[in-house]
Amino acid sequence: MKVFLELGWFFKQEKKAYITGTLLLLLVALLQLVPPKVIGFVVDEIDTGSLTAVALGKWIGVLIGTGLLLYTLRYFWRIMIFGSAVKLARQLRNKLYEHFTNMPQSFYQRKRVGDLMAHATNDLAAIQQTAGSGVLTLVDSLATGGFVIIAMAMTISWKLTLICLIPMPLMAILTSWYGTLLHRRFHKAQEAFSSLNDKTQESISGIKVIKTFGQQEEDIEDFRKQSEDVVEKNISVAKIDSLFDPTISLIVGVSFFLSITFGAKFVLNDEMTIGQLISFTTYLGLLIWPMLAFGWLFNIVERGRASYDRVKNLLAEKGEIIDKKNALNEVPSGDLEFAIHHFTYPGEKDPVLADIFFHLKRGQTLGIVGKTGAGKTSLLKLLIREFETDAGVISFGGKPINTYRMDRLREAIGYVPQDHFLFSATIRENISFGMPFIEKEKIYEAARNAHIHEDILGFTDGYDTMVGERGVSLSGGQKQRISIARALLMDPEVLILDDSLSAVDAKTEEEILTALKREREGKTTIITAHRLSAIQHANLILVLDKGNITERGTHEQLMAQDGWYKAMYLQQQLEELVEQGG
Repeated sequence: MKVFLELGWFFKQEKKAYITGTLLLLLVALLQLVPPKVIGFVVDEIDTGSLTAVALGKWIGVLIGTGLLLYTLRYFWRIMIFGSAVKLARQLRNKLYEHFTNMPQSFYQRKRVGDLMAHATNDLAAIQQTAGSGVLTLVDSLATGGFVIIAMAMTISWKLTLICLIPMPLMAILTSWYGTLLHRRFHKAQEAFSSLNDKTQESISGIKVIKTFGQQEEDIEDFRKQSEDVVEKNISVAKIDSLFDPTISLIVGVSFFLSITFGAKFVLNDEMTIGQLISFTTYLGLLIWPMLAFGWLFNIVERGRASYDRVKNLLAEKGEIIDKKNALNEVPSGDLEFAIHHFTYPGEKDPVLADIFFHLKRGQTLGIVGKTGAGKTSLLKLLIREFETDAGVISFGGKPINTYRMDRLREAIGYVPQDHFLFSATIRENISFGMPFIEKEKIYEAARNAHIHEDILGFTDGYDTMVGERGVSLSGGQKQRISIARALLMDPEVLILDDSLSAVDAKTEEEILTALKREREGKTTIITAHRLSAIQHANLILVLDKGNITERGTHEQLMAQDGWYKAMYLQQQLEELVEQGG
């Protein structure tokens, strides 16, 4: 029952509803004692020949009144208890979603998307059931069982009551043991479901790659194996779950046998009337539900405890990057200065950046180039505080970026990543994502500067065209330019294009860069690229290799050196000339 203690914070929060629901449940448990007693009275009056039409009508009226009152009370306790349980699921779901949005990139490198989805669906459903059906079965089984036993002992025969309760300790021992087994197996079943969820999400997202490489059969087989694992682990849960009802039914059967055997003896010895024996066996029938509910309670509670442990552990994870106390509540602006001695990703041994020192004045353009894996994106992730390093500092407007509030820092930065993510919404909604209520003329202007406006007008529904999940209906170049338009619309202090022009042709690239130079006068721009034509206009160009700056300067200064930049630039110019038929 530990999970009820752990959920104590919620029960306190909804104490009015739970107290009301519990009181109604107690009233229901008491009113359920009336029909068996009435039946006993009627049988005794029939046996003695004293039953009259008036008396029979009175007892029928009592039964009907009791039934109507039970109907009403059961309606309201369901609203109180089950309604509160739904609120718990909503509250935890909101907490999880907020937690997910606040966690850094490193969190998503450790966690699988399918696993996180399982936490927000299956686990929350199990916790909701604990706060609803679990509370119901706990209160109802104890109240109904307790009241019935008291009624049997106090109003009929305490001796027969004790005799019928002899098998009960065995039931308590067995159901407790089943509960322990159920907790372990259900935890494994939930983990298996998380893996299957992750596999499904990954396969659907990567269906193009799977088909391109002809791996459909292999992927289906892998899914089948994981699905079988889920079934196997859930069957192991069901095997334990299926032991509750037979065990309880057997014990109830033994109790009925004892009640009839010894009850008949008591009737023959005139210690009980036939009506009292019928009332007693009817009460014993009422005990079947509390016993079954008690077994069911273990099932619900152990499932809820396993799921709550998983959710609680997830919520307990802290982000490595948090705002400092009294962080600056202002949007930064001004010069950028990098002074990074070294940076290593969490869990790695070798640094990905070392000795990165440079100064970029406000309004200038920085170009960053280098081989794949040279550290270009890592440098940008430090600027937007996806990661942090203790061995160095990045200053924005003369102040370290970690002295600003995270939301205010990112308000100053427009970031277009390598992986262009578009939402399952219209093109208009994707472009205006950061500024949803901006006027449409500015959306069009941003699209023109990103040279995607004409493409959009060519679509059937124009700006109201649905792009599909992750922009599946668009080409790579169109997705890149919509992402650039989204960043341009915010008119950020610093615009970062992380290899964001790779999918457009040279002419479109030149037009976009010309528009950027015109529209972003006085604003800082940072561009990483593999095609050097994208950064040759930059005020400062850095060449990275294995996390170190190997060359720096303007395009002209770097061309005057016999280094990697000059060799790569000449090679790309030659390739372009050959492509044009030269």
